[in-house]
Amino acid sequence: MMEDEFVRKRHWITEAEFLDRLAAASLIPGPSSTEVAIFIGQAKRGWAGLVVGGCCFIIPAAILVTLIAAVYARFGSLPQVSGILYGIKPAVIAIILQALWSLARTATKSKLLAVIGLLAVVLNGLGVSPLIVLAIAGIASGAAAWFTMQGEVSLAAIPAFGRFGLLLGTAAVAVPVSMLRLFLSFLKIGAIVFGSGYVLLAFLRTEFIERLHWLTEKQLIDAVAIGQFTPGPVFTTATFIGYLVAGIPGAFLATLGIFLPGFALVALSGRLLPKLRRSVWAAATLDGVVVGSLALMAVVAWHLGRAAIVDWRTFTILIASSIVVLRFRVNSAWVIAGAGMIGWLLS
Repeated sequence: MMEDEFVRKRHWITEAEFLDRLAAASLIPGPSSTEVAIFIGQAKRGWAGLVVGGCCFIIPAAILVTLIAAVYARFGSLPQVSGILYGIKPAVIAIILQALWSLARTATKSKLLAVIGLLAVVLNGLGVSPLIVLAIAGIASGAAAWFTMQGEVSLAAIPAFGRFGLLLGTAAVAVPVSMLRLFLSFLKIGAIVFGSGYVLLAFLRTEFIERLHWLTEKQLIDAVAIGQFTPGPVFTTATFIGYLVAGIPGAFLATLGIFLPGFALVALSGRLLPKLRRSVWAAATLDGVVVGSLALMAVVAWHLGRAAIVDWRTFTILIASSIVVLRFRVNSAWVIAGAGMIGWLLS
């Protein structure tokens, strides 16, 4: 849509400039679609364009998600609403699996990256922090590239990185809700989430379910469903969670925290990222981080799937949704709407 609007219709930037900004957004943490909007605004009007482009892309979706969160908080326990969510949840799992399959085919460029991905799944499944998993995946891939350049190809370092990661697993304790902690949690996540927007789910689960105990599995998957169904970036899932935790102030702080790093990273990145991508070692490190991100997606899909697939009917909705999105490429919003209707009828 951005390409059609800014390249073809308005001729604000060239096709090459658009692709350059798309590539740059894929190399930094944060929501890629939002960062492309920020890059385009910056290209046209400097700092003012950077702010306006990003805000105009985020604010409509954030307002809509806040309104839906208010309705959910008040009526989420009604049988009719519960029935709709009952149908939507397995459809969301199907969409996550479709995204995972599509991205994995592109990202797993070698057997080494496949091994790193499996290692990342194991580490995260054993409780290692997602940030540490991404660091290990990037270091392992970058180190392998360095050994290759030195003519000393070896996979022996990978298990060592794995053992190092296991030592860094942390125990979870309940933490009282505070506005500052809410903001800082989303600021941290916005600064380190790398890859598809769906990778966000792994960090949300670790932070708000396992570490802070502010959410349940059910609330997280409901937040994912709303973030997926509404227009705008998937990262507005943070807006929904912020509202559930602390009302409208929480929704505002969560939205600000999750998106603020994207503005800063775009402003700071400049022309550095294309140069990094041309470096063999840096490119290999980024490839490892991408594969690690997909591993996090796989683990969180498993956990959310266990909460969503509770009987044969939800399993049937999962299979049917998977066929529709994989075979017929139906837009995910229509899939979720149809699944919600089926859930309502079943209830």
